[in-house]
Amino acid sequence: MKTYKRLVNLLFIGALLTFSACKLTKPVQQASRIVTPETFAGQTDSTGIGAIQWKSFFKDTQLTALIDTALQNNLDLKMAVQRIEMARSNIMLSQGALLPSLSGEISGGGRKFGDYTMDGVGNYDTNFSDNIDNDRRLPAPFLPDYFVGLRSSWEIDIWGKLKTQKKAAYTRFLATEKARHAIKTSLIAQVAQHYYELLALDSELSIIKKNIALQDSAVQTVKIQKEGGRANELAVKQFEAQLLNTKSLEIEILQKITEAENNLNLLLGRFPQTIARGSASGQQLPEQIQAGIPTNMLKRRPDVQQAQLEMLAYYSDQQAAQLAFLPSLNITAMLGFNAFKSNLLFSPGSIAYNALGGLAAPLVNRKALKAVQKRAEASSLEAYYAYNKSILTGFQEVSTSLKKLDNSRKISDFKKQEVDVLQQTVTTSKDLFLTGYATYLEVITAQRSVLEAELNLTNVQKEQFLALITLYRSLGGGWE
Repeated sequence: MKTYKRLVNLLFIGALLTFSACKLTKPVQQASRIVTPETFAGQTDSTGIGAIQWKSFFKDTQLTALIDTALQNNLDLKMAVQRIEMARSNIMLSQGALLPSLSGEISGGGRKFGDYTMDGVGNYDTNFSDNIDNDRRLPAPFLPDYFVGLRSSWEIDIWGKLKTQKKAAYTRFLATEKARHAIKTSLIAQVAQHYYELLALDSELSIIKKNIALQDSAVQTVKIQKEGGRANELAVKQFEAQLLNTKSLEIEILQKITEAENNLNLLLGRFPQTIARGSASGQQLPEQIQAGIPTNMLKRRPDVQQAQLEMLAYYSDQQAAQLAFLPSLNITAMLGFNAFKSNLLFSPGSIAYNALGGLAAPLVNRKALKAVQKRAEASSLEAYYAYNKSILTGFQEVSTSLKKLDNSRKISDFKKQEVDVLQQTVTTSKDLFLTGYATYLEVITAQRSVLEAELNLTNVQKEQFLALITLYRSLGGGWE
């Protein structure tokens, strides 16, 4: 009776220790996202260009064909699809943890007990009992053990830990889908950017060739002037040097075109080849460019949505780490045939079964669980900060692109006027040189200036299109 009371007292004390040790702290709460401005600077329209599908946004048919090829063949996009499948398998894994496991088993083994042990003496003495027949006599000295049947184990999710882990896996699956959308928007933007860079390089090449012809004509003119005694050898060499410098620029542009085509082909998932394209003169910027309202931008940007989902997933991980401190209820069961003689294994008397359920919780050494908890809390806060950073990044990109579009328009207008003036300067300086009222250095300077101005104008026009593409991507356009 005393032994029984001691056992009850020990169980009671153990239960108190178990549940007191399982007292949980609250998960680290994630604050709401940072407060964002209600409008973009200078923008009042609620509808932005980010809502336009990419096939409608880009008017150049050759560009849309390249984008379509990239969406089918790009390797980064294909890898993103496989990451989605891996996340989907994690959902299946978490679902399986909620269900009991059942396995078939065929096993055989045995052991020899020491003669001076309880099992050894008991087995030896049992064989002399009158209550057993020959089939029940124990083999000696080696005792075999054969089993054929089913074994099952099941952790009952009484606290919701496994469901929380499933929720985290599902949220991460949704995040990988948003990551694929982000890669898609980035891919479309990169293809468009490389395409417009190629168009700009074609324009630069055309300008350089035009200037080569102009400068070659100037070289021939100064040579005639030299023969007539109106110019010297120094003037001829200066004009020839300028022509050679411009011809070297032509080679540099051809190399840049090759590099740009190869970079674009890599995005398209194919080997280097010539890119079919239109001309820069056929490209037009939209008259009205609207960014819409920030709320729509945050809803459309895949990277912001991905960061939000990852934040929620890490918070679920933190909750699961907290619940791991609570006792787990496990049920194990077995049903099959068990015997120490192979010829008796499948006899009715060899049928064996058992079932066992119990609560188990860590009491003393819980450092591993605490480490998992601390790591989950840190990961959760990191994801929260990453989410806020993605919002700030979105606003920064939209604001910068809007301002760049506005300023590049103004710069383009001034550059066009500059080119017009310098082209007139070239004509005037050439006429004055022929009549002796201008030096050859003035002609060279005028030709060099107009070349630089025309190249700068082309670069400014390219930057306008790149800013428009960046704004389209920043507003979440392209993934639909």
